[in-house]
Amino acid sequence: MPTREALELAEEKNLDLVLVSPNSKPVVCKIMNYGKYKFEQSKKEKEAKKKQKTLEIKELRVTPNIEEHDFAFKAKNARKFLESGNKVKITLRFRGREVNNVKSGELVLNKFIQELEDISVVEKQPKLEGRNMFTILAKKA
Repeated sequence: MPTREALELAEEKNLDLVLVSPNSKPVVCKIMNYGKYKFEQSKKEKEAKKKQKTLEIKELRVTPNIEEHDFAFKAKNARKFLESGNKVKITLRFRGREVNNVKSGELVLNKFIQELEDISVVEKQPKLEGRNMFTILAKKA
């Protein structure tokens, strides 16, 4: 159908002539209410956004010489975060001369990994960056 005829037909029905596929031969157009179409598209996008779950990374900070009770408390919090679907970043901070004994810090992080291995998987192995050592745990699939 020629473009002029299609435009007249659309005008007659008080609708819009919308270009659907400009690259095909022949060019494809559609007669529709464009405002209503845009509204429905935005509604669908909003609905899709509602169903989307954002993933957060919760951070726990510990020191290399953490006491047993404090360790248990932090492990309990990490477990709670993992069960709610978040990732957990455990950051171990070395202060002063503690940085000379990196092994003790690595032991603490490995203890966290062992404590939470039933519900989590290690996403990032313990790594030293400056005065901080960290690991990232995610919930098992």
